[in-house]
Amino acid sequence: MTVEERLEALEKELQQLKDVQAIKELKSKYLYAMDTKDWETFASTMAPDIETSYSDGKLKFHGPKEVTDYISSTMPKTEVTLHQGHNPQIWFESDTVAYGKWYLRDELIFDKGDPYEGLEIKGSAIYTDKYVKIDGQWFIQDTGYIRVYEESFQRDSTHRVRISMFRPSTKKKKIAKRKTVKED
Repeated sequence: MTVEERLEALEKELQQLKDVQAIKELKSKYLYAMDTKDWETFASTMAPDIETSYSDGKLKFHGPKEVTDYISSTMPKTEVTLHQGHNPQIWFESDTVAYGKWYLRDELIFDKGDPYEGLEIKGSAIYTDKYVKIDGQWFIQDTGYIRVYEESFQRDSTHRVRISMFRPSTKKKKIAKRKTVKED
């Protein structure tokens, strides 16, 4: 292998590592936006032709608007949620198509004023995603999960939840954006 070939192989490997990191950040953004009920950001993680299959395939949606409309309608501000993606396995079909499997740990607490007030649901699932790179940016093109388990129980009046950070706010906070290093 020539020096040029080795350099080209290293550049390809480095790009793939950058792509893996970008996909991890994309999935994190998707879950974080869901929990903070930032539906504009949530929709921005999706490819225009996204397809979903939630709840073991029972809930299927097409396109960012349909997905976002459904999720936002089922997660009112009175529902406190926590979605955590863990242990991703990411592999590539090409430079612009990738797949991922993630463990999901989720928790839903129906807060005061919700029709299901006091109900808590905890569970785990395995997400399977397809990602596409469009104009240098990764998007979720297909996503869905299969439940590993789910438990639900009713909280009694002695079990209180103090809600702080994830209470959706009408005020947008300024957060410093990550600076990217420009390559020569």
